[in-house]
Amino acid sequence: MRRADAEAEAAGQGRGWGWGRARGTARARWLRWPRRSDRGGIAIEAAIVVPGVVGLVLVAIAAGRVQTAAGTVEAAARAGARTGSLQRSVAGVDKPAADSALATLDQQGVACRTSRVQVDTGTMDLPGGQVATVTVTVFCDVELADLLGGPSGLPVTTHLKGTFTSVMDRYRGT
Repeated sequence: MRRADAEAEAAGQGRGWGWGRARGTARARWLRWPRRSDRGGIAIEAAIVVPGVVGLVLVAIAAGRVQTAAGTVEAAARAGARTGSLQRSVAGVDKPAADSALATLDQQGVACRTSRVQVDTGTMDLPGGQVATVTVTVFCDVELADLLGGPSGLPVTTHLKGTFTSVMDRYRGT
């Protein structure tokens, strides 16, 4: 056994392990070479992941705003049908029902690019006899820029439709 091996063995480093044995070899140069750190790795990962996460959050916000606007259109149809059902005669239903539906859209802040309110009257057979009904359908094309608070003029719109039927009070007639 060479003297360097004996000294390494006595120092508890064992043969071929540690700094004592590998001074001039390639392994020793590799061990002494400064290792590259992971500094900046988190910044790169964040630069890759954060835009995707932000995009998903924005899509969730957009979907929530569209759902809120759709709920408002449904509420406008409900308000119009209820207002129409409170009229004294079937002949005077159209204008108050349409006005009520459009007022509800205005109050809730939904700006329709194009809107249309369709009021239909009909009858329903019940065990106690026939009753008159009022069905209000609200059509509203909303620009997504209006919903998301972005720049106006984007060509992307969503078509929303709300329908509600209300029974006219049979004892309210003239």
